[in-house]
Amino acid sequence: MNIGQAAKATGISAKMIRYYEDSGLIGPVARTASGYRVYGPRDIHTLGFIKRSRDMGFSVERIGGLLQLWRDRSRHSADVKRMALEHVAVLQQRIAELQDMVATVQTLADCCAGDERPDCPILSDIATGAPLHSPGGGKRLAKGSRGRARACQKTPE
Repeated sequence: MNIGQAAKATGISAKMIRYYEDSGLIGPVARTASGYRVYGPRDIHTLGFIKRSRDMGFSVERIGGLLQLWRDRSRHSADVKRMALEHVAVLQQRIAELQDMVATVQTLADCCAGDERPDCPILSDIATGAPLHSPGGGKRLAKGSRGRARACQKTPE
């Protein structure tokens, strides 16, 4: 298969297939005399493994480790399980961060009058530049606990 056919067969763009080759996830593939890449069944199977891993949210670095374990028939399943559980922890952290973002944006949207006035707590909050999470993993407190914006300050109408 050429790269276009491999892309179609795997659901991975040709650009990403080249990237996976450049990053070492797949080895150098065979080439025709004119330099075109030729993908065999083994390459397609490996690309399918990579795609499924990416769909599960594994990083390229982690996929490299999974591929090494996949290819190593003397591997210990405990090593694979350890990697999977580490990834679960990463995903749970991402979920918590996304839930925090949802709560913040929902609170801000609830505070916005959504009328013809220019006042907008959503834009005001974004303009403060305060991150939802500090680099150390702590959540911002300037806008209230748990990363949520302070309760709406209703103004008399």
